Amino acid sequence: MSSTTTDTASSVDVVLIGGGVMSATLGTLLRQLQPDWSISIFERLDSVAEESSNAWNNAGTGHSALCELNYTPQLADGSVDISKAINVNEQFQVSRQFWTYLVEQNILASARDFLTPVPHMSFVWGDKNVSFLQARYKALSEHPLFSGMEFTQDQAQIAQWAPLIMRNRPAGQNLAVTRSLRGTDVNFGALTRLLFTYLVSTPACTLHTKHEVHDIRRDADGRWVIKVQDTRLNTEREVKARFVFIGGGGGALPLLQKTGIPESRGVGGFPVSGQFLRCTNPDLIAQHHAKIYGKASVGAPPMSVPHLDTRMIDGTPALLFGPYAGFSTRFLKNGSLMDLPRSIRASNISAMLAVARDNWPLTKYLIEQVMQSHNDRIKALRDFIPDAQAKDWELVVAGQRVQIIKKDAKKGGVLQFGTEVISSADGSVAALLGASPGASTAAPIMLTVLKKCFASKLPEWEEKLKQIIPSYGQKLADNPALCAQLFDKTTSVLGLKEA
Repeated sequence: MSSTTTDTASSVDVVLIGGGVMSATLGTLLRQLQPDWSISIFERLDSVAEESSNAWNNAGTGHSALCELNYTPQLADGSVDISKAINVNEQFQVSRQFWTYLVEQNILASARDFLTPVPHMSFVWGDKNVSFLQARYKALSEHPLFSGMEFTQDQAQIAQWAPLIMRNRPAGQNLAVTRSLRGTDVNFGALTRLLFTYLVSTPACTLHTKHEVHDIRRDADGRWVIKVQDTRLNTEREVKARFVFIGGGGGALPLLQKTGIPESRGVGGFPVSGQFLRCTNPDLIAQHHAKIYGKASVGAPPMSVPHLDTRMIDGTPALLFGPYAGFSTRFLKNGSLMDLPRSIRASNISAMLAVARDNWPLTKYLIEQVMQSHNDRIKALRDFIPDAQAKDWELVVAGQRVQIIKKDAKKGGVLQFGTEVISSADGSVAALLGASPGASTAAPIMLTVLKKCFASKLPEWEEKLKQIIPSYGQKLADNPALCAQLFDKTTSVLGLKEA
């Protein structure tokens, strides 16, 4: 979706920077809560959802910790910590409630335009990993958020659930699988376009594509002045806003730094690029219907957990395997090689150097990934599909992810995985930094933005927020009855019969 609007408003209530799922979600929430506010959205590319929100630039997993083993670390005593899994799943349930509201209000015609039921499976081999998966299953299956999860070591059963991973597999391997029929595949690009289509249909909301924000500064009256270039016409103008959200994916950090807010000091970024193998054989694609996650290699970042993914992209099934990590100094897939050097400041260089010093296993892993040949990648794929043939797969480049680097009193600097909202003390500007689970938790992350930036408005908005998110202010993990009720409702409205 692109826009060639000629709107030249010099002052608005809200500016959203970046045409991805985060800006689309926040804009849609604000439109429900404060319909009289004016909103301007600026996207540097010629259409929205072309960076991390694009369906080919992310795994579309609908991260709910049903299959992602990195959310359930095994402790020294052999037990499995499921606290992060519970939190991630709870967040995804908030996203499901938000989408349900949008369908009920006819803001979205049908969730099946972007949401497809797909089983989520975990797959391991080897005695140690099988014991881990069994312990993980026992811990999760007793929790209401993970109801219905199945575990098996029966290879005939595994072959029935996922025939490709068992076909021509060598005998004698100790294997185990968990499966949840509650899983989904999400086309975040399609969702983003649908939300922006809605937003621009409402009064006082404009979308400006091919508009790049070059500077953000504070005016004497306390409002933010955004300097933006129309790259079509090569003209510049300034727009004032009471509130600014910087949701430009990897491009958020440089813009956050331009605000000069104290909260931005000491923050750096570490970009990691991703690649996938995409299946080109329709027969293979038709034989697989699941998202299957394994265990990450030693030294690999959490986002590099290997997975064999059924995707549904614009009505067409696809099959991907990866990701294979890489390194680029770009902060965006369509960014500049100077993005990383330009982000270095006196306030963050010590933290960035400390991270470089303390993360040699990650550096080694990235070097090894960059040096891989196509045959090396196919060899890794054969852990999942034993008889995979190189001719059936092609390499595609996914989106860039920028992990957060922050100062640390003991280590000097630490590399953080996940997402974080950084906002000014007065709540007039906020930026979203980080990566996975990212888009899957856009709705709860934007609720965090509301809490950080509009605390004085929350009492006025509370009733509406409870209409949008019925569990607002409650934890589903602590209320099994409400958890079951809302899961059934969202499943029905979103058209998600168990996969």
